[in-house]
Parts: sequence; C-alpha cells; structure tokens
Amino acid sequence: MRALQLVGWRQPPELREVPVPEPGPGQVLVKVGGAGACHSDLHIMQAPAPLPGFTNLPFTLGHENAGWVERPGPGVTGFVPGDPVIVYGSWGCGMCANCRQGRENYCQKLSGQGPGLGGGHDGGMAEYLLVPAARYLIALGTLDPRQAAPLSDAGLTSYHAVKRSLHLLGPGSTAVVIGAGGLGQMTIQILRALSAATTVVAVDTDAGKLETAKRMGADEALLSGDETIARIKDITGQQGAQLVLDMVGMDPTLRMAAQVARMLGHLTIVGLGGGALPVNFSSPPHECSVASPYWGSLTELMEVITLAQQEKIKMLVERFPLQRANEAYRLLHDGKIQGRAVITPHA
Repeated sequence: MRALQLVGWRQPPELREVPVPEPGPGQVLVKVGGAGACHSDLHIMQAPAPLPGFTNLPFTLGHENAGWVERPGPGVTGFVPGDPVIVYGSWGCGMCANCRQGRENYCQKLSGQGPGLGGGHDGGMAEYLLVPAARYLIALGTLDPRQAAPLSDAGLTSYHAVKRSLHLLGPGSTAVVIGAGGLGQMTIQILRALSAATTVVAVDTDAGKLETAKRMGADEALLSGDETIARIKDITGQQGAQLVLDMVGMDPTLRMAAQVARMLGHLTIVGLGGGALPVNFSSPPHECSVASPYWGSLTELMEVITLAQQEKIKMLVERFPLQRANEAYRLLHDGKIQGRAVITPHA
C-alpha cells in the first residue's frame, strides 16, 4: 500500500510502498477515508532532530483519521467490515491513573502519543491504518469519513478547550477566539452550540477567514490591529473576556490574549506557534488561569460526533488525493487552507 512517511528531519515526507498491516487479536484494520493535515505535522517535519518521545524514522504521518472497518482482528466485537468509523488518536498506556480515569490524552507514560505522532504507531496518511484496540473506534453513522476526519483532533481539541471553561460562560459573557483558521472556526461553532448566549469575538489577520468566522456564528469579527484590544474592551465594558482562546500561540497573539482577558477568567493556549506568554504581577489579570490543553478524552470525542450528527458543527474541508499531500502541507504552511486539508487515499 502507499503511505506518506517522514524519512528525515527538516525535509518533506515521501510517498512510499509499505506492507499492509495484519490485525492481531483485538486490533482493527481501517480503510482510510480521510486523514487531516494538521499544523502539528508541520512542527514535526520542521524539527531539526527527533522530538521527545519520537521513535526512529521512518513513520507514517496522520493523526486525524476516519474511514471504514476493513478487517477486525480475532476477538473483536461490535464492528464489521464496512462500518464507517472515526479513530480516537490519543493512545495511552491504559494503565496509569490518568488513563484509568479516561484521560488518555494525559497519559503519564506515553504523553498521549498516537498514530502519526512518532510514538511507535504509523498514522493514517496511507491506504490502511492499523488501530491497536477496537475501543479507539467510534461509529460515525451517516457522517462521511472524508468529511469527519478532522473532528478527531480539530473538533476534539476545540471542544475540550471550550468545555473546561463552560462554568465561566453564559448570558453576559464574552469569549475571544484569536485565529480563525480551521481550529478557530470549529471553536466558534462549539461555543455557539454549548453556550449560545455568549458573545463570540473572532480575531484574525485575514479578512477572508473573518468572513468565514461570521458565517460560523461569531458575533464580532475583528481584523487584528491597533484598535482590536480597545474594541474588545468596549464590548466587555472595559473588563475583558471571561474566556480567551489563542488558536495561534505566537508572541503577538499571546500578548493580545493577556491584554483582553479579565480577572478570574481563563486564558487558553491551543496553538503551537512557539510563542511565550509574558507573565508578571499584573499580566495576565489577577487570578486569570492559564492552561494549554492537549486534545480531549474519548468520551468527549463521542460528544463531538453527536454534535456533528445533529448538524450543530461542521468542518470546512478541502480534499487532496494522497499523491498531492505535500501540496496540501505547503498550502497549510502558507495559510491558504480555509478550513482543514484532508488527504483522501481512496478518493
């Protein structure tokens, strides 16, 4: 089968021929319908040397995966060939305290590394993906795997980032989403679905993405600039927002996030831009909690799928065949993907 593999650091991945894996006891072979191209992949490709927890090269990229059950291994029940499924991607050890509480994304042994993240498991940018346990599969029902694949990360990460702060939201509250790309667009929809009374403010440097943000449910869409902070302060009665979600994570966006958050609020860093948040006695505001959540739980992914089945959230998707995967990554790097690029090996 064909697989997009990282064969060297600081170089584009290569399309290679590799054997089709054979599912062992409890495992499931999935025919990949869609594999999302994520900024996390770009960080892996651009790393000058192996990142912590990464195994030796080569390995197949792709941690946002959905498709159809191809062949269940011995002992697998609940799934039959042809079932449309999405793959929960944060594979933990299953034995540590966090895993036993359903928080495999915070596994104390494996750091939640799953397929395509260098933790010893090949990802889904291939014609087939071997899933080590059937419990990592969630039935999609009528959802198309090629459309749903990004829900396993872009959807789940956004959902978890919002859900942990729901107690701060409600009538009279404000949430600011910095960065209106694929993650930001999903976050706006989730805010609308979980806290309809919250005023949602989107901020970006791209006017086109802000137009999309408005269609997704943002009440205000602000072009990043000198007046942005003043406008958010006006919207919030000079108090700042209860929740600020930085989907970019670069120095300028983190500085803005600290300036528009309020006392006792939440400042949540989701983006992997590599910036540093300036912290001193008065910034961020007093008792404003700062967190950098990582993915979400398997149960939360089930909740995300339910929202998608109810048509309350939807990811904008641009599809690329496997042979154009590097082109998709170039467009992603240049900020030219409006929603999420999805590689479709069987398109």
